[in-house]
Amino acid sequence: MNPDPASTNAASSSTGAGSNGAAPQSNRNRTKKEAVTAQSGRSGGPSRPRYTYDAGEVLGNGSFGVVSEARCLETGETVAIKKVLQDPRYKNRELDIMKMLRHPNVVELKDYFYTEKPGGEKGESEKFLNVVMEFIPDTVYRVMKTFVRNSQHMPMILTKLYTYQMCRALGYLHTIGVCHRDIKPQNLLVDTKTHTLKICDFGSAKKLIPGEQSVAYICSRYYRAPELMLGATEYTTAIDIWSIGCVMGELMLGRPLFAGETSVDQLVKIIQTMGTPSRDQMQAMNPNYTEFRFPDVKPRPWNRIFHPGVTPDALDLLSKLLRYEPQERVKPYEALAHHFFDELRDVNTRLPGGGTLPPLFDVTEAEMQQIPPPMREKVIPSWYSQMHPTGPTGTSG
Repeated sequence: MNPDPASTNAASSSTGAGSNGAAPQSNRNRTKKEAVTAQSGRSGGPSRPRYTYDAGEVLGNGSFGVVSEARCLETGETVAIKKVLQDPRYKNRELDIMKMLRHPNVVELKDYFYTEKPGGEKGESEKFLNVVMEFIPDTVYRVMKTFVRNSQHMPMILTKLYTYQMCRALGYLHTIGVCHRDIKPQNLLVDTKTHTLKICDFGSAKKLIPGEQSVAYICSRYYRAPELMLGATEYTTAIDIWSIGCVMGELMLGRPLFAGETSVDQLVKIIQTMGTPSRDQMQAMNPNYTEFRFPDVKPRPWNRIFHPGVTPDALDLLSKLLRYEPQERVKPYEALAHHFFDELRDVNTRLPGGGTLPPLFDVTEAEMQQIPPPMREKVIPSWYSQMHPTGPTGTSG
């Protein structure tokens, strides 16, 4: 069930929460849930015993449903439960996709169960899917807003950490054919103690099949790739790469890089920064788009948009993520080798508070196969390889 992207952006922004993020104290709403049989969250896994969840504060809500913090009374574990109405008019792929996923930078599906509420429209009962996920208390959106409120720029080390982990997560998703289709700060969970990042909210995600059409009205507006606004329906996972670029730019700028009020205005904002796309670029974004009537606008240099603390290597990576031509956008695993991330590969690099960096180089064999051979030694630092001489640790998924 895919919500209106614009309303999703507004709803999430009002709370600062994604599918599994923190929310204001005013959203507290404690209720008891009845005992339910929670089926295994792993495809093909055994059935799990009956668990009782004590629902806590509401973490986020919108057209997609409601997300609440909860505690499993039998295990004491804190989890997040996303409750979504099963509307027969829409295809909900979220559960099927989440069953496939197992990666350190993707939120973990723990269990799921169904509940019913009697007396919906026309007196019919309503069926809800409840997705039980690991609980992570914060989002990139909230972390970023903390710095903005204090009139500070986010430390570049955090921009590097978050962008690196976004690229690694999307590299994994795209390898198995999954396009997230709603990457934004609210859907990026962060453990602020370790600064581990995990992508969440797969309500808009889809396995893209070459030649198969998909809806163009997808993804929250500020992070929507230009080919979508041009009506492309045979797009690729490159739309997620554009979204990463928008998030990276927002981390450095402190506000959305392209903040259009409508889809048309969004495209105007992009053109005002990146210049008018050429006919070849238009063809690359959507060969069926014939209404080529844009004013001739010259691109603005990236270094005039950001504060002086944003380094040339950051702008170089940003320019590789934000390309009009979808096929020209840098691939996620290739981006990991970019020199913007060299500081993360330094054994002496520490978090702003002095702590060690979260795990970044524990790649699986499947991930290693997707990293171009010339880049593998660049991505995995020599000191890490010496500490882990056995190499990659199995496969994801």
